[in-house]
Amino acid sequence: MDKFSVGLTVFFNNPFWVGVFECISDGNLSVCKVTFGSEPKDYELYSFIKENYLNLSFSQGVAFELKRAVKNPKKAQRDIKKQIESRGIGTKSQMALKAQIEQFKTERKTIRKQSLDAEKLRKFKLKQQKKKEKHKGR
Repeated sequence: MDKFSVGLTVFFNNPFWVGVFECISDGNLSVCKVTFGSEPKDYELYSFIKENYLNLSFSQGVAFELKRAVKNPKKAQRDIKKQIESRGIGTKSQMALKAQIEQFKTERKTIRKQSLDAEKLRKFKLKQQKKKEKHKGR
């Protein structure tokens, strides 16, 4: 049976309040970051979720495995140290947000490159046309 869960974490990231939606489905974690202006009240969050949840753009899914609590605290501490050394500091949500930002960045780069190439081609054609008109003596 597949489990589906959604969570919202609201925190203060100077100067704005930020909400991070975490959606776990089919073993994948996807996130979406929303910036609020002032501190949102509970009823404001509820109305925001009701009105805008379907319009949120979640990141691509990151493999996620729900882990059980480790019983031995010393072993848990050693495992945490190994994970930090191998992977770096950050939560799965932060890593998913970073992946989403990188994806948007590459999309913007390709769009910008295409527009610059089109502008360069337009200027080149205009210059060629002017050369031809000068050569014809017009």
